[in-house]
Amino acid sequence: MTQFAVSGQHYLFNVQTFASIVLSNGGDTYDYALRDRTTRDVIEDVASGASELGVLVETTRTKENLEAAFADAGVEFVELIQSTPRVALPATHPLVNAQTLTLDQLDDYPYVYFEQENDAPDFFAEEALADETRRKSIATTDRASLSELIVALNGYTVTSGILVGISDGKGLATVALDTDVKLHLGYIAKKGAALSPTAQKFVEKLETNLKRYAKF
Repeated sequence: MTQFAVSGQHYLFNVQTFASIVLSNGGDTYDYALRDRTTRDVIEDVASGASELGVLVETTRTKENLEAAFADAGVEFVELIQSTPRVALPATHPLVNAQTLTLDQLDDYPYVYFEQENDAPDFFAEEALADETRRKSIATTDRASLSELIVALNGYTVTSGILVGISDGKGLATVALDTDVKLHLGYIAKKGAALSPTAQKFVEKLETNLKRYAKF
């Protein structure tokens, strides 16, 4: 029986990639798990063996601190692709047709983001430029809730811009964010561990999806 588990931050490409692996593997019996987690929980799931892989994003601002946290936990990060941050906002938003946006231009609109634990360091944030000050901010722990709040409140978040294959991304559009910060998209695994055949297939499909849909 195939057994495989992935933990990850709240990115849509996790779900699409995971579903494709389940479908391609087939089989009459299997035991899979896909876990949306905080950054700390992704690291702990992989370190403990609860999940074989953890899908995470580093930025040029968080990379050094995250790499130290990974090393402390006995896991290592493998980068698959680099891309640039984008603003995700409603398809009907007044700024949706802009070529680029700055955070100053978004100051009047609610910033919606994924909540981490109260004692989590700033570099555990899932969003690029999370350390910038906002006048209006709303935390949530659920991907669908984040999308709904953005649409209902004319808000925004900062993301990879990869909104594919899942219904809760359909109401959103993305615009390039004016920043020098880069995203490093990839996964963590136990240091020195050989990946299972299913994990290898997942990584290959994840890299294909990221290269296909990433925005630059």
